[in-house]
Amino acid sequence: MEKTARIFVAGHRGMVGSAIVRELNRQGYNNIITRTSSELNLRDQAAVGSFFQTECPDYVFLAAAKVGGIHANNTYRAEFLYDNLQIQNNVIHFSYIYGVKKLLFLGSSCIYPKLAPQPLKEEYLLTGALEPTNEPYAIAKIAGIKMCEAYRDQYGCNFISAMPTNMYGPNDNYHPENSHVLPALIRRFHEAKEAKLPVVTIWGDGSPMREFLYADDLASALVFLMLNYNEKLFVNVGFGSDISIGDLALLIKKVVGYEGELNYDSSKPNGTPRKLMDSSRLFGLGWKPTVSLEQGIAMAYRDFLTRHHTDQPQQQG
Repeated sequence: MEKTARIFVAGHRGMVGSAIVRELNRQGYNNIITRTSSELNLRDQAAVGSFFQTECPDYVFLAAAKVGGIHANNTYRAEFLYDNLQIQNNVIHFSYIYGVKKLLFLGSSCIYPKLAPQPLKEEYLLTGALEPTNEPYAIAKIAGIKMCEAYRDQYGCNFISAMPTNMYGPNDNYHPENSHVLPALIRRFHEAKEAKLPVVTIWGDGSPMREFLYADDLASALVFLMLNYNEKLFVNVGFGSDISIGDLALLIKKVVGYEGELNYDSSKPNGTPRKLMDSSRLFGLGWKPTVSLEQGIAMAYRDFLTRHHTDQPQQQG
């Protein structure tokens, strides 16, 4: 990827997209093309085609998506399927039509079967039933992977895919209903601390195991893959170890400085029992994460305090 190359980062205002832009700038790539969702609706086929025809990007990072936690995925099932299919179909197809040299499609660890063996290896895709609460989103992401593979097979496109584990960091979504577990807990503990509440309630029983990767570590991995990986099989991008939701809550409680008690609401869904990525293929290529979970949570909390302490959901596109 040449330093002067025209690089389109789709979804640059989201947590992952903004981290990719920061990493590209850090490495000296300054010819970066971005559009907000109001400037370019990626669901609009004609608009996306016109954009590619005019801008002619050389490389594409496809980080734009409709995203959310368990509640959002389970509530807006049709939107999560339709919107994500539209976005990725348009960007991938017009990347082929207008001769993009290389595209990286960003998926999600939810593509794996609910009860797949742990840790999750790339070859476990499509070997069992998905987690019901986020099945529409997972199906859209699986379709994106297969579309990149199909365009490679039929047209010779150098389109690759990366599947990150659970992400957190700057520009995360702290919405009280539509956010993922880690930012949701940061907000919940902060508001409980401010209001001097005696108890914070955690969804589920605290037993599910989850892996978390800081957004800037993910961006480093994605640029690394764009520079070094050209194979058909998608690549897992994880931290390498996981933590129970209960222990995560205790860690966030410590970082935030909340001194009350925890209550677990077992009537709420736990989601997948465990979701740890096997990232040995990526690690074997020479990339490793650098930000520990406690370090990352501290940085994410500072970001929440300075930039995201509002009631509004964050932009994803």
